[in-house]
Amino acid sequence: MRRDQRIPWHKLLGQALADALIGLPYQVSTEEELALRSQRLDVLIIEQGQSPQATSRPADDCPDGLEDLTKHNLLSFKAADEPFSAWFAEELLSHSVTYRKVASLRALRKRQSGKDQPLEEPKEAYRLLPAEDFRCYAIATRFPRQLVKQLRSGSCQKTEKAGIYHLRFGTRDMRLVVINQLEPHPRNAPWGLFATDEAQWRAAFASYRSHSDIGIHLHNLIGYFRLGEGYMAYTQEDMHRDAREWLRGALSELDPEEVLQCYAPEDRLKGLDPEDRLKGLDPEDRLKGLDPEDRLKGLDPATIEAWLAKQRRDH
Repeated sequence: MRRDQRIPWHKLLGQALADALIGLPYQVSTEEELALRSQRLDVLIIEQGQSPQATSRPADDCPDGLEDLTKHNLLSFKAADEPFSAWFAEELLSHSVTYRKVASLRALRKRQSGKDQPLEEPKEAYRLLPAEDFRCYAIATRFPRQLVKQLRSGSCQKTEKAGIYHLRFGTRDMRLVVINQLEPHPRNAPWGLFATDEAQWRAAFASYRSHSDIGIHLHNLIGYFRLGEGYMAYTQEDMHRDAREWLRGALSELDPEEVLQCYAPEDRLKGLDPEDRLKGLDPEDRLKGLDPEDRLKGLDPATIEAWLAKQRRDH
């Protein structure tokens, strides 16, 4: 990897969290656009309606700090040695104000028209979505000592989980996740991939278990950016092979009838030999929809003549 190549930390973290939350009713996006003049939020996690395909997963399977996500979760992430400062906290809160307006207008437009339309702030007052539906997360690799020194005493409180803090900034609360302090557990591997301590991120890299092909691709990218070009022996073909193996494992837990319902009829038949396609069908069913000429193709003329002669005798 070239020294001047910039690592896309926000995209990688978004992929890690998208994979970590597979099976839960949340959608993850990165660098969410918040204004006409570009203002991008690092990571956004939005609650989605429960889908029929969603699997049930216990909350304690989520990375620490994400076990009680709300409807709209805004994350600001400072990677490597960049400290999470008061400026970044103010920026995150500013984004939360803007995003709350955006989300409220989207909900208003959807209620009025039943579909998404270009957002325009109305001249009249409109109702904002409840404040409790929004939460801010400060994601830092190292504990932000300088920031905490600037705050009132007691503004940063430890929780029962290592590396997770309640942070009071002005009149607002946010959750602080300090990656380097988190418990070294497989559930925290999505965070640990971004630790600054080499032993920690290598352990997370080794214990990381993907929940989808997103996670497989993420693991490949992290290996590339962290370990260099030599790691690219794990190719795109390898990634697709692992993704297919994961998919086969996931489908094996379902009833065969449920699996078939996921595919269109023409897709169910792809790759089957003609003999396999016809198995179990009565002769009448095999011939349905064929023109008379198509039915006779391939038959020996003598066979046809013999059949016609028999029909004449019988009638």
